[in-house]
Amino acid sequence: MRRPLAILAGVLLTGALTLPASAADGDEDFTIKDPRITESSGLAASRQHPGIYWTHNDQDTGAYLYAVDSRTGETVATITMTGVGTPRDVEAISMGPDNQLYVGDIGDNDGVQWPYVWVYRLPEPKTLKDRTIRATQYVVKYSDGTRDAESLVVHPKTGRVYIIDKQEDGGHLYQGPAELSASGTNVFKPTVPVDMWATDAAFSPDGRTLAVRGYFGGVAYDWNGGKLKRLERISVPLGQGESASYSTDGSKLMLGSEGAGSSVVANDAPGGAGPSDSSSGGGSSASSDDGGDSGRTGDLKVGAIAVVVACVVVFGLRRLLRRG
Repeated sequence: MRRPLAILAGVLLTGALTLPASAADGDEDFTIKDPRITESSGLAASRQHPGIYWTHNDQDTGAYLYAVDSRTGETVATITMTGVGTPRDVEAISMGPDNQLYVGDIGDNDGVQWPYVWVYRLPEPKTLKDRTIRATQYVVKYSDGTRDAESLVVHPKTGRVYIIDKQEDGGHLYQGPAELSASGTNVFKPTVPVDMWATDAAFSPDGRTLAVRGYFGGVAYDWNGGKLKRLERISVPLGQGESASYSTDGSKLMLGSEGAGSSVVANDAPGGAGPSDSSSGGGSSASSDDGGDSGRTGDLKVGAIAVVVACVVVFGLRRLLRRG
């Protein structure tokens, strides 16, 4: 009888110890190790591949995207985009509904005032390996003239694309058309002020919060249907801070910087929001509106309780066996 009971106890312990698995969501600090990535200017959490973050250089030798594994800091896939022109100044990347990646070639390196900028859209690959993917290229103009920008976000529910221009005394949120057109010019119009010299921005997975970061700080806004309401300040790491993304579960705000071997720092998500339900792979209606509190903390509590229960069972069985 000792062997079956020992096996049962082992199974209980194994199950208990394997419960906390949220580290795979990529919500911890990491360092980008790829020597090709020296100017990481955007960051987007994968919804199909837990722990993977997409990034890019603002200027590169080609139209490249890099999938970085946050558990190791290593690049696990390089995407070469085709169907686009020669990139000028790629400053942002965002994950939209249905696992579509949006890339913002919207900067003005060397102070060039482009009469138009570009947004690229491509499907996130289901398997991670080096490959070439054809992207759709959209021409973008601003209704009030040329401007520099480094922040592009896509609402996770509606798929609408927004850009925030970069101005020291604060810029504006620019709203794109309900659907981008690949055959004409897409005019983006200013809607509301943004109190930040913005270098990147990110929507929470449920679309309720917009986090905007700069070099010296950040601001979290209640999205409020696009009528932004200021929630709180965001602390950012020192350095040339260029990127921001929520972790897939929404529990962390990931803040990156430029430079070789640059770091990405995981801060608690603003507003006290807990993880959101992203188990369905990030479709247009997959994200839950319920912020919840069932993320890493909940998993660890459940795991700890399970371990205690398993230990009680083991010691109880030992006592029974001794009496027998």
